[in-house]
Amino acid sequence: LAGLMSASYPSTRLSQMVLDASTETQLRRIVEEHRQRWKLQEHGLHPRSKLLLMGPPGSGKTMTASALAGELGLPLFTVLLHGVITKFMGETAAKLRLVFDAITQTRGVYLFDELDAIGGQRGSDNDVGEARRMLNSFLQFLEEDHSESLILATTNHPALLDKALFRRFHLLLEYKMPDASLLVETIRSRLVMFPLGDIDWTRVAVAGEGLSNAEIIRAAEDAARDAVLDGNPGPSTEGLVGALEARRAGYRSA
Repeated sequence: LAGLMSASYPSTRLSQMVLDASTETQLRRIVEEHRQRWKLQEHGLHPRSKLLLMGPPGSGKTMTASALAGELGLPLFTVLLHGVITKFMGETAAKLRLVFDAITQTRGVYLFDELDAIGGQRGSDNDVGEARRMLNSFLQFLEEDHSESLILATTNHPALLDKALFRRFHLLLEYKMPDASLLVETIRSRLVMFPLGDIDWTRVAVAGEGLSNAEIIRAAEDAARDAVLDGNPGPSTEGLVGALEARRAGYRSA
C-alpha cells in the first residue's frame, strides 16, 4: 500500500484550530461518538464515520483530519489519489478495493483529499467510461463500508461532485474563509506565547481580509520570527500588518 497511502501520527487537537462554533460543535460530537462507540452499539447505533469537508483551499479541511486523528489517538492515512488512479480499465477499482480493505482491517482516519479527482459528475462533457467505473466503484465501497475507521473526503468544488456522493456521507461540513473576528482569534491562538496587548486589531483584520486560515497562521509566524530575531518581546502591529500584506501579495500572484 506504500504507493497508495501515506501514514502519519498527528498530535494536532481541535483546540488548536479556530473554527466557527457550529463546525467545532459538530466535530467534537463526532469525536465523542467514536470515543463512546460501545455505548451506541449497545443500542444498535453506530458513530457517524463518513465526513465530507467542503470549502476553499487553506480553510482548515486537511488540518481537521489531523485534529480528528489526534483527538482519537488514531493514525492518519492520506490516500494518494495519483497512485490510485490509472488509465487502465479496472485497475483503479482494484486499487480502491485495496484501500477499503485497509480501512476495514486497520482502524484509523482515512483522508481522500481533493475528491474531485474521482467524484466528478457522471455524464459531464469530459466524462469517460473509466471515470464512470471509478466513481461507481468508490460509491459502492463507501456504501459497503461498516468499519470502525473514520473516512474523510475534501473538496474545493462541491458543485463538481456527483450528487450521489453526498448521500453516502453522514455529515457535510462547509468551511469558509475567516471573518475579522475569526482572523483575530486565529492569530491570538497561534501567538499565545507572545504579549499582544498593544496590537491594533482593526488594522490587522483589514490587512488579512480574504486570506485563508493557513495564510493567516503563516503570516503570524512570520511576524513572530521577525520579532524574536530583532530582540523584541513580541510582534508589533506593523509587523503583523506587513506579514499579512506580504502573504496577500504572494497569495494573489499564485
